[in-house]
Amino acid sequence: MWKLDRLGRSLIHLLTFIEDLKQRGIAFRSLTEQMDTTTPHGELLFSIFGALAQFERALTRERVIAVLAAAKRRGRQGGRPRAIDDEKLQQILAALDAGASKASVCRSFGVARSTLSGAMGRVEHRSRVAMPERTS
Repeated sequence: MWKLDRLGRSLIHLLTFIEDLKQRGIAFRSLTEQMDTTTPHGELLFSIFGALAQFERALTRERVIAVLAAAKRRGRQGGRPRAIDDEKLQQILAALDAGASKASVCRSFGVARSTLSGAMGRVEHRSRVAMPERTS
């Protein structure tokens, strides 16, 4: 294995995995940590490095969550920007209302048909939220 932290998600998972390998007669050797589980010294190092790797992953996750929360408080939204903004969508809807086909609109505005369908779904969803249907 190249690096120990690539092997498992938690120390318990790592220990279970290594024990399973040991029962099948397979030794574990990490190339970067210089660790060999066939010796007691190697098993000790494996446990220590596994615990440190789990701690490091937990810290990284904690930091990422904190950064995302701070960005959200500042009004930032993650993810890929939309290919069709509201202004372009209004132009597309006007072209469709004028009788243009979806294929020609996609070519004219340089968007994929699936992108257009997603944008139209957002508009449909917004109109349903703005004016909920009445039930008799």
